[in-house]
Amino acid sequence: MTESGETTTTTADNTRRAALVGLIVGIFAIATAYAGAFLPGGTPPWAPWLLALGIPIALGAIMILGAARGRIGIGPLKYPFAFVVAVLAIGFCAALAIPATEGPLSRLWLGLPARAAIVIYGIGLLPIIVLPVAYALTFEAQILNAEDVKRVRELGREYKTRSEGEQPS
Repeated sequence: MTESGETTTTTADNTRRAALVGLIVGIFAIATAYAGAFLPGGTPPWAPWLLALGIPIALGAIMILGAARGRIGIGPLKYPFAFVVAVLAIGFCAALAIPATEGPLSRLWLGLPARAAIVIYGIGLLPIIVLPVAYALTFEAQILNAEDVKRVRELGREYKTRSEGEQPS
């Protein structure tokens, strides 16, 4: 038990539960935005904004579900994951918020128009740099240790015994 009275299993369960809620919210936002494209008057102005927020939320939830470990949840990965979700959300929203005034004489950012630079450098490149470094720095804490491997093998044996006992002769 921790000082707050919560067990580490409860912490991991809360992490997974919050990630599942986030995934459902993100998917619902994405689905609603796509459904908006089928409205009779054309795509409403709120639909791209739902996508700009729903996609990062869903991706963040998927990352959390993939990285959550039994005892510690996502541990120190919470900061890089939050950074990536924030960068994606801010990048998508910034690309939507910039006025559509680009032309042949527009100022270029590292060789690209503003919107393209935000998408390529912010949304595409920044997470590719941050996530591998975060995983490398937390690798030892996130991998299976000998105790985890032993527990998985025991569960496998129990499952095999149960499934063999349930089969008709």
